[in-house]
Amino acid sequence: MNGTYYISTEQMTVGYDGRPLIENINIGVRRGEILTLIGPNGSGKSTILKSMIKQLKLIAGTVVLDGRDMAGLKERDVAKKLAIVMTERIKGELMTCRDVAATGRYPYTGRLGILSKKDHAIVDAAIETVHAEDFADRPFSAISDGQRQRILLARAIAQQPEVIVLDEPTSFLDVRHKLQLLDILKNMVREKQVAVIVSLHELDLAEKISDRVVCVANDRIDRCDTPENIFKDDYISTLYGIENGSFNALFGSVELPSVSGEPRVFVIGGGGSGIPVYRALQRAGVPFAAGILPESDLDHPVAKALAAEFFAVPAFSTSTDEETENVIRRMLAIGRAICTVPSFGETNAANEKLYEAAKEAGILVSADAFWKGAGS
Repeated sequence: MNGTYYISTEQMTVGYDGRPLIENINIGVRRGEILTLIGPNGSGKSTILKSMIKQLKLIAGTVVLDGRDMAGLKERDVAKKLAIVMTERIKGELMTCRDVAATGRYPYTGRLGILSKKDHAIVDAAIETVHAEDFADRPFSAISDGQRQRILLARAIAQQPEVIVLDEPTSFLDVRHKLQLLDILKNMVREKQVAVIVSLHELDLAEKISDRVVCVANDRIDRCDTPENIFKDDYISTLYGIENGSFNALFGSVELPSVSGEPRVFVIGGGGSGIPVYRALQRAGVPFAAGILPESDLDHPVAKALAAEFFAVPAFSTSTDEETENVIRRMLAIGRAICTVPSFGETNAANEKLYEAAKEAGILVSADAFWKGAGS
């Protein structure tokens, strides 16, 4: 990611009606890079983007595009370099989807706005890129929100820009089309060295696609760093003010709070096998205990977040005989156990002892049996 920023802000202050919301913003994105803005609702992400693209008047500072102050550039010159996909609905009652996508070519046409054969070919290619061929000739007003989002992206692609700014572009998309959209952006970044600035609510997606992440919170830029340094359990919980639940950096997702109370079942898990059971118990409001899990185990972060009682050991280690016996006694006192582990080896020998103890004591039940009445 070498080179100067293609678009950047210098001491930018943004706000409404002359009242500052966020001051001294200094961020930028290079060609071939994705910069993602994250943060709570109302923190100012959209305000920053709208100010950068001149939809809102700057209170102070400068936005520099390809080495030039954007304030001194003509709209047509800006449009040849910068495309936007914002959340506002556009009026397209008398336009087909192809017509809307074709507006991306207007910066390159003459005063009459007549598209050439080359322009039409570029529009067709953009529609194909977003997989919108099936509804390209339908009225823009008659398609779904998700389909509209794809057409607006096609319009941006048709501009052949050097930088694309997107505000919550995945908001109306299903899982399949979210992945398609982000894959399209990644390909444009890699193959055409486009610079991308995007705001996202989906932290798991932001963690996966971003080269750098800007964290907006409490009317300020809190951090700007790589995903590896941003997406940590404690920091994300603080950024979003998460109190009832937790953020899981390993999975890029949030976990609901654990169910408090005396555990009604002990879950012997490991290797990711226990996660569906932990979450099912939490959803059902059943307090449970879990272990014995090394910190390096896939089950560890979810069990730690959701279990009423949790037994763990350091990463890549096993519990001592005394620790294992203590857990066995606790499991027997609870009086019911579910084992999700399909097989045991040296790394989970302690859990095999739990399994054997539960089986010998007659307290081992299957998950299905537990749900059919054993948990009542």
